[in-house]
Amino acid sequence: MSYTLSAAKLQTYHRCPRAYYFRYERRLDGSGFYGSTALGTSLHQALAQIYQDWHYQDPVPRLDWIEYCWNQQIGDLTSNQIAEGRAILRRYYYSFIASQSAMRRPLAVEGRIQGCLQVENLEFVLSGRYDRLDYCGDGLELIDYKSAKEIETIEPDEIDLQIGLYYLALEQRYQRSLKQLSLLYLRTGEKFSYTATPGHRQRVEQVISELAVELRRDRRWLPVPGTQCDRCAYARYCPAMRQEPEPLPEAARPEPGLQLVLSLN
Repeated sequence: MSYTLSAAKLQTYHRCPRAYYFRYERRLDGSGFYGSTALGTSLHQALAQIYQDWHYQDPVPRLDWIEYCWNQQIGDLTSNQIAEGRAILRRYYYSFIASQSAMRRPLAVEGRIQGCLQVENLEFVLSGRYDRLDYCGDGLELIDYKSAKEIETIEPDEIDLQIGLYYLALEQRYQRSLKQLSLLYLRTGEKFSYTATPGHRQRVEQVISELAVELRRDRRWLPVPGTQCDRCAYARYCPAMRQEPEPLPEAARPEPGLQLVLSLN
């Protein structure tokens, strides 16, 4: 019996086991807080093509290569979105490509990784996505493009869990350690990098062990009130937020005994 576990799931569980219960155990809709825009999708696809299809015979591609890749991905975007995306990619080009002596060929772009961990006689499949994997000394740098209009505030614990999950999965997949996780904000051209250590792997193993206990034995899913409650999609069902919480909708999945598979997102 196996459980697919992503960084988003680990972060949700660490933030509040009750929110995890609502979202993943009972499958309540929280889609209003997740999703991506058409512009963001096109930017990700263009960047993947820029790195994947470049021949690397010349050290640095010209700007017209970036323009070409962008024009392949505009699809049904509006004229304003096309112009905005072009401006974003030009800024990216001058900040991260033209300023380098050579554009480095990545190990991979736009992919998935998986690893495994056995805890409490349960097999957890650690699954994640990445936008780009670069060589970083004797290890790897995982780059995650962000297309949001504002730089998101991410708690250190949540970054640590994301790093730990990728550390485990990349080590198993490539026999190389994750050295750095980088968040690259496309609209501002800012890049935030976090050093990865074996301590991140140990931390994620600890949180997965706690989750395994809930799945196997406790199943209390205790709420953890905090600032995240203000934007929680499930606040109206939560006993920590209301003395008389609303009953779960009929569309909620029945209370599971022991879940067979946890979805990726």
